[in-house]
Amino acid sequence: MKHRTTRLQKRIRAHALMACWAAASGSFLGGTLLAQGTKDAPAAEQAPKIQVSVNELLVPVVVRDKSGRAVGGLTKDQFQVFDRGKLRSIVGFHIESRSSEVLASDVGQSELAQPSDANPQTRAVRRFIVILFDNRHMEEAEVLRARAVGTKVLDEAQGKEDAVAVLSTSGLNSGFIKDRVKLADAIGKIQAANLYRQTGRECPAIDYSLADQIVNQRSELALESAIQNYETCANLVGVTRAMTASMVESVARRALELGDQDVRVTLSVVRAVVREMGTLPGDRSLILISSGFLTPTAEAMTLKSQIMDVAASASVTINVLDARGLYTAEIDASQQGVTSTSAMLTGADSAAHRSKAAGSENVMAELAGGTGGTFFHNNNDLAGGLRTLLSSPEYVYVLECPLPEGKPDGSYHRLNVKVAAKNVTIQARAGYFAAKPAGARN
Repeated sequence: MKHRTTRLQKRIRAHALMACWAAASGSFLGGTLLAQGTKDAPAAEQAPKIQVSVNELLVPVVVRDKSGRAVGGLTKDQFQVFDRGKLRSIVGFHIESRSSEVLASDVGQSELAQPSDANPQTRAVRRFIVILFDNRHMEEAEVLRARAVGTKVLDEAQGKEDAVAVLSTSGLNSGFIKDRVKLADAIGKIQAANLYRQTGRECPAIDYSLADQIVNQRSELALESAIQNYETCANLVGVTRAMTASMVESVARRALELGDQDVRVTLSVVRAVVREMGTLPGDRSLILISSGFLTPTAEAMTLKSQIMDVAASASVTINVLDARGLYTAEIDASQQGVTSTSAMLTGADSAAHRSKAAGSENVMAELAGGTGGTFFHNNNDLAGGLRTLLSSPEYVYVLECPLPEGKPDGSYHRLNVKVAAKNVTIQARAGYFAAKPAGARN
């Protein structure tokens, strides 16, 4: 058993190193892929970008009216940004039109239809869409459904001026192409790649969520529940309580290490894709299809903040589709595994599962809300949701604010954005993580 576990850990670490290298090198949308997307396409006018220093924060804001349409024409003086309740000055203000409909009205439909002089068979690319399947965190059934929905919707909705790339967090990369048959073929190759996931039938069965509670949060209740479940599934006889607890804590530390690596690799992939998309002309939209995952660590919060910073400066909208559809937070038979009588009586396992199910969607909501995108979730109409996500908001206000004076405190800062306009709703970044400089002591 020990030998098998060691081999598995080596495989996971090797795979993670490859993924981290790919993310760091920007190979997801660089080189050949970028050339495929822009070949024979005239360069579109780029909206002026705000140059952001390390002491400034970008906050994309979408303001919608009662009908859900994005509101344009607002001014800097109508916005306020509060950082932990303290009003921050807005030193930079920029309005972006990210919708393909707005682009069409700006340049004219006739111009969109003009073929390239270099190749009369191609049209100007005015919108770049990246569909990123997070197959690391989807069950096989969710992958199959997402593949079917993606193929159907792209066949219906892809515009002639669109270039689409299909990627997966495990490494699949179609390149930017307009051929629907090739796109469908790329989508059909996506498979579930749950390299870090436990089956739920191991003994003791400790996933990332439970490991975080045991190791990081030092939850006595979580530890006790894991110990009792271990005693039940292993049918332990003549083993001291201390030995059982030691074994559970050892497994929890290993599960935590693998979970942390999983989150690190996944968020690094998203960050690399967003960064590379910023080099493309025209409208840029990332559609993330995922079942969500937990992001409990300071490193994960830092990476999420970086993704939103990069997306804001690169004018990339992140739209997110929850592949679970209308899901239940209760444990079904396939997920139950072996549990102790105490856990069944107290409902400890069910409570932990509900917490995990709800917490998994936080990262999806944050990435969408913090970049002017839309989060489609808790709905079985995935096809309708994906159609909605193919359109970016017509207007995005990008506010530039100075960060608090002094050294970053290594904590989460909640933001609150207000706008002086009636009968509107605001979609904005909920906060940011002020990561401490590398090597700083706690």
